[in-house]
This record gives sequence, C-alpha cells and structure tokens, in this order.
Amino acid sequence: MTVAGKMRQFQVVGRKAPSEEHPNPEAYRMIVFATNPVIAKSKFWYYMHQFHKMKKTTGEILDCVEIFEKNSRIVNNYAIWLRYSSNSGTHNMYREFRDVTLTGAVSQLYDEMAGRHRTRPRSIQIIRTGIVGAGSLKRANPMQYAKNAKFPLVHRVASGKRGQKALSDRTFSTVRPTTFFK
Repeated sequence: MTVAGKMRQFQVVGRKAPSEEHPNPEAYRMIVFATNPVIAKSKFWYYMHQFHKMKKTTGEILDCVEIFEKNSRIVNNYAIWLRYSSNSGTHNMYREFRDVTLTGAVSQLYDEMAGRHRTRPRSIQIIRTGIVGAGSLKRANPMQYAKNAKFPLVHRVASGKRGQKALSDRTFSTVRPTTFFK
C-alpha cells in the first residue's frame, strides 16, 4: 500500500461465510484508515486473519462505508496510538497532531513516520485514536499551539496606498518602505 494523497476513514463489516453448520455467523465491524475502499477491505482481512481464524476465501464483506467528520472547521488535538515494524523489531508509539479532521491527522502520521522513522505504510498499525484536550497534551510540538498562539505579520510592505499609485511604479526610491503597521 502506498500513501497517495489523503487517508480516508472506512467502516468495514464482514463475517465468516454462512454454512450449514453456522447459517448466521457473527459479524465483525472495524474502522480502518486507507486511501480507497479496496485497500480498506484488504486491511480488514489482514486484521481478521490475525485476530480470528478468517480470511477472504472463507468470509464475506457485508458493508464498506466511508466515514466523514461532522464538523471539520475546528482545529483539534488528535492522539494516535500505533504499532510499527522496523529493522530492529516491533515498537509501540504515541503521537499527537493538530488538524481539523482525524483523517488529516492520520495523513500527517503516515508522512511523519515515513520521514522520521523510514517506516513503510504497510508496517504501521493504528491501534486507537482520540481527541485530547489542551491540558492533557504530552508532546512539545502540539503544546506550543495549545495556548493562545499569535502569528504577527512582520515586515509587510504596502503594495499601494489608497489614492496613490503602487510602490512598484518606481524602481528606485529615496525613502525606505514602511514595514511596520498597527
């Protein structure tokens, strides 16, 4: 699996294929992050084979639906618990990201794990996700934005004042540009 663009969140429901012995087997629901429904179903069968004695040839997918966020206009702090494999073994990790959606935070996670830890997307397993309050943050990077962060607009040059020509009208000027505005 390659990360091509933004990750999406899918709910996949599957079960063991019905037989005469078990006409109505138990259904399992799983939330999976993937780039498309085909990869989501593949991940579902990967995890089902690990947890239960089921695989694609002995089971069936009942439903595969993409889950969308209700409100994607508010920035949240997302906590992600994950497991990944490296050359030295399997490691558990806790990461925090700031984003407007959970899928955006997971996309940041995949990008950061590839950059910092050289981890392939197929070796990352997301165990749990959650929204963390500003007071419960543990990592320094999201913590610096938890307080009232202000981003000053420094060294702005007026491209043109009202009622005058633009500053780009002249190549040379006898006065320095004013870069401080209230």
